[in-house]
Amino acid sequence: MPNVVELRNINKIYGQQTKNPTQVVFDLSLEIEESSFTSIIGQSGSGKSTLLNIIGTLDKATSGEVLINGKRTQDMTKDELSNLRNEMIGFIFQFHYLLPEFTALENVLMPYRISKKIVNEEIIKRANELLDIVGLKDKKNNLAINLSGGQQQRVAIARALINQPKIILADEPTGNLDSDTTEQVYDLLREINQKYKTTFIIITHDRHIAEKADRIIEIKDGRIHLDITK
Repeated sequence: MPNVVELRNINKIYGQQTKNPTQVVFDLSLEIEESSFTSIIGQSGSGKSTLLNIIGTLDKATSGEVLINGKRTQDMTKDELSNLRNEMIGFIFQFHYLLPEFTALENVLMPYRISKKIVNEEIIKRANELLDIVGLKDKKNNLAINLSGGQQQRVAIARALINQPKIILADEPTGNLDSDTTEQVYDLLREINQKYKTTFIIITHDRHIAEKADRIIEIKDGRIHLDITK
């Protein structure tokens, strides 16, 4: 399988112009294959979320190269990076960031509406199909504020898929959920990975969940401490 993510000798330093700069990622290189399901684990402050933000082009590396689907991101303008994110990457966070006054269907459509402006019947059909996949077809007209925590996170998953991204980046996607709901959401992510061949990179502190992935990467003090492929 080709690589959809390549990191080459990545360093990240915060406060570089101050008296006390802090380096959080050290000369890190990493390749992620297309259609793979990878978990990244590590203690708080290990650098794993910074790494995810660099992969997602939400943050820039201080030095090194980042390639997304073969495209070098360092020299891209803000607009080019925004287009890359809209076309290639879907995000799922610990907090769902749904718009409470909008319905589940409207929330799923929001990234498409922002990037493409015009919502047609075809994309509405796709949004409904995604809500069906995440088990919320009968909740599509419910306001987000009236959904349970697990249901809200399922809407967020459908929303992340609306633009048909090649890569899903998930930062503690089950961090606010109980253990039963965590298992259900994780199984749903695996199902989507297998059905659509979407590449998943998941940050988690839950080793039990991490060990269900095809590949486990442990980050310690800004470096890859462990890298296991099953």
